[in-house]
Amino acid sequence: MLTGLDPTSGAAISAAIVVAIFLSRKAMRWMDEIAKIMGVVMIVLTLYVVIIAKPPLTEALLRTFDPDKTDLKAIVILVGGTVGGYISFAGGHRLIDSGISGTKALPAVTRAASGAILLASVMRILLFLAALGVLAGGKSPDLNNPAAAVFELAAGRSGFLIFGFVMWCAAITSVIGSAYTSVSFLKTVHPRLPSIEGKLVIAFVLVSALIFILIGQPVKILLAAGFINGFILPFALSLMLIAVYRKKLVGDYQHPVLLTVIGILVVLLTTWMSIRAITTL
Repeated sequence: MLTGLDPTSGAAISAAIVVAIFLSRKAMRWMDEIAKIMGVVMIVLTLYVVIIAKPPLTEALLRTFDPDKTDLKAIVILVGGTVGGYISFAGGHRLIDSGISGTKALPAVTRAASGAILLASVMRILLFLAALGVLAGGKSPDLNNPAAAVFELAAGRSGFLIFGFVMWCAAITSVIGSAYTSVSFLKTVHPRLPSIEGKLVIAFVLVSALIFILIGQPVKILLAAGFINGFILPFALSLMLIAVYRKKLVGDYQHPVLLTVIGILVVLLTTWMSIRAITTL
């Protein structure tokens, strides 16, 4: 979309870039820096489109708390895409690999988790506001590619190019994060695996790219992933709530009762929403 290349060619080039990153001895440092830079770029560019689109902010704020309609499928996909799936573990695994662990590191862990969720949420709010501004202005996006059409209707050709770059940034950071996190699970299976972590990540990226090239259908895959992530979130949170009361795992750490109660409520609510969303397909 950004360069005019066929999506499969773009996927192959993007996979090659990720592979090049993990071939470097400073792969982990590059991974962190690229995620930070691309995150800032995505937010700034999307904010620019929102400003041009001029969404009705007062109405958006009002309907946030008093919606005309509640769509459970949309909520599950958004929540699953924001904090579900590999995202539930990526930050924690990276902190552990960096040597940040134990009760003394709780403030750093809390800041990292809160900041990541806040940034991801801000990005989704900006995307929503951009779409709202276009629709409120009486314009109808192309349903074959509604997200790209929203950016183009809001800011013309430059908006279309911005969307392409934003999506590419999101894709690259997601590929890096999901590959790293998936391998971080595998490397605990055998003591020899940590020594070939980089090679495992590269293999994961190449296999994923091959699947995309052969199968395609990214929109359907993303929607399916959103539903699956909607179930992974309560499952992962349930495991965490059990783990924080295992002294063998957490030592003398005392988990706040209030956070446990809130966690249980979140598990029940997200499980119910995911089941309802699946049964109403």
